[in-house]
Amino acid sequence: MPQPRNIAIDGPASAGKSTLGERLAKILGYVYFDTGVMYRAVTWEALRRNIPIADEEAVTALAETIVIDVIRPTVDDGRQYDVRVDGVDVTWEIRRTEVDAQVSPVSAYPGVRRALTAQQRAIGLRGEVVMVGRDIGTVVLPEAEVKIYLDASPEERARRRLTEMLDRGCETDYETVLAIIQNRDRIDSGREVAPLRPAEDAVRINNDAMTVEDEVKYILGLWDC
Repeated sequence: MPQPRNIAIDGPASAGKSTLGERLAKILGYVYFDTGVMYRAVTWEALRRNIPIADEEAVTALAETIVIDVIRPTVDDGRQYDVRVDGVDVTWEIRRTEVDAQVSPVSAYPGVRRALTAQQRAIGLRGEVVMVGRDIGTVVLPEAEVKIYLDASPEERARRRLTEMLDRGCETDYETVLAIIQNRDRIDSGREVAPLRPAEDAVRINNDAMTVEDEVKYILGLWDC
């Protein structure tokens, strides 16, 4: 097959989707777009404004009114992109533990998903994009020419996430991170709207024992490049 115009990468939290998506985008010269940052941005802004996460109507109204932008990184601090809410840089704030613990309910609200999905889809349909999320291949961009479902065990994902957070100076422990990941898996897979699941035509990869280089080599081998 020829080189795809768009690639969808789905999978559970901390499976390595962002790292893989960024690497593929750089190799192909495509835009890297992690759609999950939009839901994190809504969650962070709700927490900042003291809007109860359980108040679906208020959180949905917030998602419908704030402007979320994702652009190429402007700061050399290890970030993969800038995330801005109404012009304010929240790139690292949306990775805080409190956002981790609250983002799944926010991403399950139908109104929030409707508010954000249209923008995500428009970006994907422009082509030359690697889109990363939990429902890209099934809902946001089912037309994607290549769909990847990236997975790893909860224990391995917790170890990776803990290392990332400790490197940033966050105070937490393995048991806390593992519990958050397991809870997010239950919510993401069990929600009524756009549950986490592989697209029927997705290529499924378990990367417990794979490096990012292994993943990239395998995926690039799916087409002539």
